[in-house]
Amino acid sequence: MYKLGIDVGGTNTDAVLIDEDLRVAASVKQHTTKDVYTGILAAVRAVLKESGVDRSQIGQAMLGTTQCTNAIVERKGLASIGILRIGAPASLGIPPMVDWAEDLKAIAVDTAMVGGGFEYDGKELAPFDAGAARTFFLGLKEKGVKSIAVSCVFSTVRNDHELEAAKLCKEVMGADVHVSISSEIGSMGLIERENATILNAALYHVAESFTEGFARSLADEGVTNADIYLSQNDGTLMTMEYARRYPILTIACGPTNSIRGACYLSQLKNAVVVDVGGTTTDLGVIQNGFPRESGVAVTIGGVRTNFRMPDVISIGLGGGSIVREHEDGRVTVGPDSVGFQITDKALVFGGGVCTATDIAVRLGLADLGDKAKVAHLSETFARKALEALTELVEDSIDAMKVSSEDVDLILVGGGSIILPEKLAGARTVAKPEAGGVANAIGSAVSKVSGNYEKLVDYLVTPREKALEEAKAEAAELAVEAGAVRETVEIIDVEDVPLQYYPGNTNRVRVKAAGDLK
Repeated sequence: MYKLGIDVGGTNTDAVLIDEDLRVAASVKQHTTKDVYTGILAAVRAVLKESGVDRSQIGQAMLGTTQCTNAIVERKGLASIGILRIGAPASLGIPPMVDWAEDLKAIAVDTAMVGGGFEYDGKELAPFDAGAARTFFLGLKEKGVKSIAVSCVFSTVRNDHELEAAKLCKEVMGADVHVSISSEIGSMGLIERENATILNAALYHVAESFTEGFARSLADEGVTNADIYLSQNDGTLMTMEYARRYPILTIACGPTNSIRGACYLSQLKNAVVVDVGGTTTDLGVIQNGFPRESGVAVTIGGVRTNFRMPDVISIGLGGGSIVREHEDGRVTVGPDSVGFQITDKALVFGGGVCTATDIAVRLGLADLGDKAKVAHLSETFARKALEALTELVEDSIDAMKVSSEDVDLILVGGGSIILPEKLAGARTVAKPEAGGVANAIGSAVSKVSGNYEKLVDYLVTPREKALEEAKAEAAELAVEAGAVRETVEIIDVEDVPLQYYPGNTNRVRVKAAGDLK
């Protein structure tokens, strides 16, 4: 049986076929198209043609896509939603979406703040006002709304009121209504957690579209025996059903796929990954085989959120980055790029724009296109350009490090040909042979995870007992997401004391991962 991995980037759509021994049987790159699906279809067709594999032998298909990110940034395809906050009277001072851009605020058909919520220690602020919530849901039903975001004060401590509201919503609006509850999506901090939940609710149309579209594309190509999975942004996979419930978890899955692919290809469990594409370069960190998670709030399309996101730096440097010489003799690279038009516009391909790829060919770092077409570039100019782009990457490597010590570095991505094999701050530099499609490989070989987070007072529940319970919960969440129970292992445990809470309160976070069913 084979695994098919696909990753949709801004410039290219990559596809790989992996055999039972997790070896790459075939890999291709196709230009990403405006409608995305044409590019996916082209990539699937190309990799099937190259491999000659019997379509019935493909048992799993994985997709990493930028659809959700694009929908938020471009304000396209977002669903009309209702927003219910449980926390009156305590949280009335700051309404939902208070600092959102007006064009994005338009997704909210109606908003309500009803009685309920909890204190930091789990004590009830006020009883849940089920009557007011029912009236709100009835109004949304009349307006034809099909997706609801529910948030509650301190629901990460106790989510009783959110669950009660979700149950009531389905009773009033029908079993087919989509309900996103904040305790399943975000972390501590009501506003940021609520924001992430609102975005998740607004993405349900997009999620249905790309999951059904991917399934349809595979069926059209005769791949009918494959179980379908989507990449999520912690470097693991989720089922189609899970992706439809939590589409926001696909945001930033591209860089994490590359990190997982780099980890697999290099066999390094701890390193900095530099993924160079056609337009941008993403830098991330592998910790124990998985992407390091960001510890700060993340802004998506102008909206501040606090759900889990990879710790990634993106810079405007890629194989298609435009190189310019200024009047004062300075040479700059990017941040603008010819992107997927590189095969038409770059000098080595007969175009008229000098790109980072042209510099790499001129200096002998890469061998593609027609070398003669860059022979006129002076070596001094080319060296200045290489120095400029190298400095950009080296500065970013320093930003990702947590100490002054040199680190192991892995270069992947189709654009990695533009970088030298010696970089300041790097102890070793690995350039895997199949690194050009590391993102698709990462998608194909990823595991399935479960994440658990809760505030625990160790004076009430002893630390050892609390951690064991958290590990069991995380393992169950991984199984629910599609992992084989026997293969699930705990890959990260964190408990952080919270000084401003009474007693010995700690934030406990556990992550578990296992192989696909």
